[in-house]
Amino acid sequence: MPHTDKYTAEKIIDKIRRNTNGRKVQGVPFPLYVSIGYAMVENINTDIKEAQKTAENNMYREKLHHGRSKKSSIIKTLVNMLEARDIITQGHSLRTQSLAAKLAKMLNMSQRQIDDIKLLAIFHDIGKVGVPDMILFKKGPLTHEERLIMQRHTEIGHRIAVSSPELAHISDWILMHHEWWDGNGYPLGIKGEEIPIECRILAIVDAYDAMTKDRPYRAAMSHEEAIAELKRCAGTQFDPFLVELFLKVLEEEAQTA
Repeated sequence: MPHTDKYTAEKIIDKIRRNTNGRKVQGVPFPLYVSIGYAMVENINTDIKEAQKTAENNMYREKLHHGRSKKSSIIKTLVNMLEARDIITQGHSLRTQSLAAKLAKMLNMSQRQIDDIKLLAIFHDIGKVGVPDMILFKKGPLTHEERLIMQRHTEIGHRIAVSSPELAHISDWILMHHEWWDGNGYPLGIKGEEIPIECRILAIVDAYDAMTKDRPYRAAMSHEEAIAELKRCAGTQFDPFLVELFLKVLEEEAQTA
């Protein structure tokens, strides 16, 4: 901007920020932030390319400074949306976190691994913010096309997690949490120990909690029915070794109840 002083440049930047705040993306109140850097060319002999480089460096510095807090607010917004739509509930999150942590401890996993699994238990279905309610809460069976739309939630969740410093390290697990032990899962069709153990743990724990609670398309199963279903699907949907360990977790819980 020719003949522009520092005061004017900062005033324009402030106007851009004020116009960005409070904007919505396709009707969704995502917090937006524009990282801006500027540099002044006060000497006619100064290389304009050097000034552009300085401005770019200032922009990246600001991006690093503000990125974490803004992306955290995006994640908080998404969690609130999930809760508002009953995609996740506090009770479900707490139960799956607790059971997953107990199963991880049986495997002598480190506290850091356990904390990451608990994080996965909260956010694995975050991609369902992109699934229409008419599919998400349909009482009857899904059509083939509706099933494909539902399955996209793993990829949507992966993209959301990759963009967040807090969730980037579990983004691949979010992508793969519906893979099956026998390779018939989605979206990659990987099998056996190709599937991260964190995903294999979550698959069992999440399935058990889902089966023992009411869903729009079916009534809750009993504890015994859910155990029978886990055993039936061991070796196909679930890691058979982890299923056996999980049954021991449930037995210990019953003894201490």
